[in-house]
Amino acid sequence: MNAPFNAKQQQTRNPFAAFVTDDVSSELLKPLVFELGWAPESVNKGGLRAAIQSLSVSASPTILFVDLSESTDPLGDVNALAEVCEPGTIVISAGTANDVRLYRELLNSGIQDYLLKPFTADQIRDALAQAQMMLMGPRHGVQAEDSIHIMTAVVGARGGVGASTVASSIAWLMGESGGHTTALLDLDVHFGTGALSLDLEPGRGLTDAIDNPARIDGLFLERALVKANEKLSVLSAEAPINHPIITDGGAYFQLQEEMKGAFECTIVDVPRTMMVQHPHLFHEVQSVVLVVDLTLAATRDTIRILAWLKNNAPQAGVLVVANRVHPSLTEISRKDFENSIEREIDFVLPYDHKQAVNAAKLGKPIAEAGKSSKLGQGLAQIADKLLSLASDDPDRDAKKGKGSLIDELAAIFAPKPKTAKK
Repeated sequence: MNAPFNAKQQQTRNPFAAFVTDDVSSELLKPLVFELGWAPESVNKGGLRAAIQSLSVSASPTILFVDLSESTDPLGDVNALAEVCEPGTIVISAGTANDVRLYRELLNSGIQDYLLKPFTADQIRDALAQAQMMLMGPRHGVQAEDSIHIMTAVVGARGGVGASTVASSIAWLMGESGGHTTALLDLDVHFGTGALSLDLEPGRGLTDAIDNPARIDGLFLERALVKANEKLSVLSAEAPINHPIITDGGAYFQLQEEMKGAFECTIVDVPRTMMVQHPHLFHEVQSVVLVVDLTLAATRDTIRILAWLKNNAPQAGVLVVANRVHPSLTEISRKDFENSIEREIDFVLPYDHKQAVNAAKLGKPIAEAGKSSKLGQGLAQIADKLLSLASDDPDRDAKKGKGSLIDELAAIFAPKPKTAKK
């Protein structure tokens, strides 16, 4: 299923067939199928079992819609369907089970999409449009197998240290200076500032994704993202405060997976509370920017977060960035902070109230509004460090003598040895 498109093969096959278990789904599908120029008679009753029986004695359609509602073993039945489906068939499924684990397993088995019943006409249209896009060629934005995707999580050791400000600037720099297609994913659903810092309206994409993870795919992502410029897109939200978010984190994981295929770089602004609730968000990040301030509370929490990252994201390189540092107004000294966390601070960003206010007034990230300032230059150095992982040189590993990306990450982010001071 979902094999590469073969034009000659498609000419001898029916464009569409559906096997549903109830009259409501059948009556909803028929007019939509007719809109696309397909025969309404291609919508059949019987569900997945009927699909298997039919396709075992007839040619597979180009697009197949199957209802899993009556299946007691969806994965086993899908595997049986794969045995009778011809290569190139795109399969869309539907069912009543609202289970993120089942959804992931269905996608891994070759299903293109899974719709939760009762579905709407718009959901069907979106799913069929995505299937047709796949038939016409590779999905927009899909990266080559040998390309490198850089996913960076930005976390604040304490609230108010400026992690979101750093995240938006790094994302802008990766697109503007690095020339890479970049996505900024702001996971603070109620109070996120990812869109606000770029003078954008956040839209409903993120909340829609959380409410219905089964809808997340390439087409959904294209519609949900808000473009800041040609290289940078943002997915943020301003959910009502009286609307609590209840999720197992599956939607966040799926968004990360889709962004990996659609962009060269992804910056994920992660509220620190989500580290506790959804540790799987860090399983595939290559780097973590930990934003701190020089306070006693931040010292304590930096120690705890570094230990947490060591256990939950051992593959990720960590950059410790001290933000809003004023030489005479720090609660503890840099030396004491570094001794306490047992490693050096990688970057120090100066306190610059003037640049922060100017950027807010202009609706631009500080990296853009204050390029020539020491703060802007410091942010650029952080982005350059991260972008060094995304070198386009195909002989990079051979030249540097590295065996893998993980080896390179380990070398780049290795703690710097401390020199004895006289």
